[in-house]
Amino acid sequence: MRAGGIGKHGIRFRAKHAVGALGLMALGLFGGTVQANPQPGQLNLTPGVTTYSHVPYMLNNVALGVCVVIGILVFGAMFIAMFRFRKSRGAVPEKWSHNTTVEIIWTVIPVIILITLAWLATDGLRQFSDTTGSQMTVKVTGYQWKWRYDYVDYQGKPLHVDFMSRLDDQSNATRQLNSGLDPWAVKSDGEQTYLLNVDHPLVVPIHTKIRFVITADDVIHSWFVPALGWKMDAIPGVINAAWTNINEPGIYRGQCAELCGQDHGFMPIVVKAVSQEDFAKWLAAQQKPAAAPAPASTAAAPAQATAQVAAAHATQG
Repeated sequence: MRAGGIGKHGIRFRAKHAVGALGLMALGLFGGTVQANPQPGQLNLTPGVTTYSHVPYMLNNVALGVCVVIGILVFGAMFIAMFRFRKSRGAVPEKWSHNTTVEIIWTVIPVIILITLAWLATDGLRQFSDTTGSQMTVKVTGYQWKWRYDYVDYQGKPLHVDFMSRLDDQSNATRQLNSGLDPWAVKSDGEQTYLLNVDHPLVVPIHTKIRFVITADDVIHSWFVPALGWKMDAIPGVINAAWTNINEPGIYRGQCAELCGQDHGFMPIVVKAVSQEDFAKWLAAQQKPAAAPAPASTAAAPAQATAQVAAAHATQG
């Protein structure tokens, strides 16, 4: 066997080829992370736009890195043993059956790795479960196949704003069987939004800790917006809590992540994050009292007065 080759045909495996392959892999894994929303062909998690979203992103990358290193070491040792120490090269197996030092090493190192990963994951869950200090509360209720949003309070003041959020009309018309409409033509602000847009998005302020209380009214749903860094099941009769604090204004899309029935795929989520000033204006517009009823027609008033006078004359007569 020649140096740098494998087998009798001398198949080359040069270091530069390995580096190039690893570089392409890295581009595939991390090339899509510049966008907050997932992109077509993206392999890695989205880094998100909230104060918490970096935690699951970091945990995923650390765990993936550990798995890659372990895989390289294990499979590397296997290939070296199979090709370098094969019988055709005259290799003679050793007579010893075990090595105490090696066994201690390959037991202690995995235990340290598992403890480290468990500590990181537990600390991440602790941060996620801490909804104290929230400045706003939004109740999310899942239905087949839409979402209801109730704004409960904001900066210590109760709110009375609620609405249903459904698939937008353009996507709904396009998805119908034999509609003849082109899904690629469904766009919003130049972005293709087929099955990803709604009629009423959830509008929230940035730089505000928002507590979500999530439940459902019929079957199990799951409220999932990747840019926020988490998802939460919506279960009938159960109230689950989560929180977010969005750093960047923008529109962030998601979908129900639990198979909830025949129209599960037509249940998108859209979160519109705006500045606190713009949110105050939007909130004021939503809370305006309903317009007063229109006054009675001018023709009806004289007719009513004439009827009253006629009745009075009849009584006197």
